[in-house]
Amino acid sequence: MKTGLHQHTALRQDLRINPRLYQAMDLLYMPLLDLEQHLKQELLGNPFLEMIEPEEEVQATAAEQQQNKPEKDEKQKEDEPDWENILLEDRTEHGVPSGSYSDAREYVEPVTVESKDLIDHLREQTRMLDLTPRQQLLAEEFLGNIGEDGYLQHTLEEILKGANQLLEEHEAESELELNVAAFTLAEVEEMLKVIQQLDPPGTAARNLRECLMLQLESQKRTDSLVYRLVKDAFDDLIAHRWSDLGKRFGLAPEEVQRAADELARLDPKPGLQYSAANDAYIIPDLIVEKIDDKYHVFLNDSGLPRLRISKTYQEIARDKKKYDVESKEFINQRLNSAHWMIQAIEQRRQTMLKVMNFIVDRQREFFEKGIDHLKPLTLREVADVISMHESTVSRVTNEKYVQTPRGLLPLKFFFSSGLSTTTGEDASARSIKSQIQKLVDDEPPKNPLTDQQIVEMFDKKGVKIARRTVAKYRDQLGILPARMRKRL
Repeated sequence: MKTGLHQHTALRQDLRINPRLYQAMDLLYMPLLDLEQHLKQELLGNPFLEMIEPEEEVQATAAEQQQNKPEKDEKQKEDEPDWENILLEDRTEHGVPSGSYSDAREYVEPVTVESKDLIDHLREQTRMLDLTPRQQLLAEEFLGNIGEDGYLQHTLEEILKGANQLLEEHEAESELELNVAAFTLAEVEEMLKVIQQLDPPGTAARNLRECLMLQLESQKRTDSLVYRLVKDAFDDLIAHRWSDLGKRFGLAPEEVQRAADELARLDPKPGLQYSAANDAYIIPDLIVEKIDDKYHVFLNDSGLPRLRISKTYQEIARDKKKYDVESKEFINQRLNSAHWMIQAIEQRRQTMLKVMNFIVDRQREFFEKGIDHLKPLTLREVADVISMHESTVSRVTNEKYVQTPRGLLPLKFFFSSGLSTTTGEDASARSIKSQIQKLVDDEPPKNPLTDQQIVEMFDKKGVKIARRTVAKYRDQLGILPARMRKRL
């Protein structure tokens, strides 16, 4: 075996994705608002692209120009910008454009909107209390350890350690020996009681049981049956063991159940009422309307900038004798990029329409009769019909919404697995979940349906479903087991 450097020739196949293909995939993935922002950036970054104005504005402008043409001809010649210089200045060093033409960013002045979260709400209350500076420091340590749901996130020992570290840091910064005594666990426990008296009731609880007890205490119901049950028999209470609790406390099971119903009115996560509101504004990418007994699909893209190649820049680009090699390369790249962007946007529109039209044809019964008639559908089925790759369909449907006669729905809503039936057709999993929810809603409270009974009811309808599948769907719907749904 020889050692050293050697040269040799070899053939191999590499899969390399064109950068423009990456960008095309990104365009398919973008929801409507993101796409609108992206196109505005492209308009700023590529001089060969321009926006098509609405027809009314174009006509009005043309009429106005015709009327004032004699007067303005002279002025226009004077005011006409030097397009050649603008074109050549609109390139990077050495005439080579950057990899992305979206470097220009639209500046939007940020608007400050004041909103108070849970900690702000609690801090305002602590400032109104008559606390010493030492107590205020400890109170701040508590506030820093309260989660968004209102629960205390760390143990009292950890809070004690954190508060003492703050004292040490404060002493180190002052460069003086203040000889401040360290916090004790007793001080921490005393401050916990103070924090737990703040609004909302249940704040700074260490577990659900303590949270519910704090809320009952704030309502001055410490003598009530529900308070006794939470304090002394919480595990049996949340397990719905009404009979066992009745025997233990000398009560009828119905009384225990009524007390549990009162408990259900309390807030298990009191802090969330002050959490930052997440207002998600959704603009549908597609619209489905029923016109003359037919469903029609429209793209909701009227707000998108309509792009075209700038005629002014095209005229300049044709006279290539004026430019050096670097300028010609720059012009060709920008012009090609502009053509490609327009084609990519149109391809995106056509792909989305193809996908949605197929969904509408496949799910017509859903639009007519409701979710119980939703058919199973997979990405592969759509991809095969419209002759595109499955990943392309996935990008088209991801984070996209459609406005339909049945409401605003994500495109992913129409895709679900299927269960076989005796008729040979498949039933959508989403449809099965809806039917399980209806069965539970209509069941007699004293004799709730077990998972096996639900399986048997589906079997009578011709739907083959396993008991474990029913249990899985029930859990996903947030429905308790039959034993815990039983009412006395």
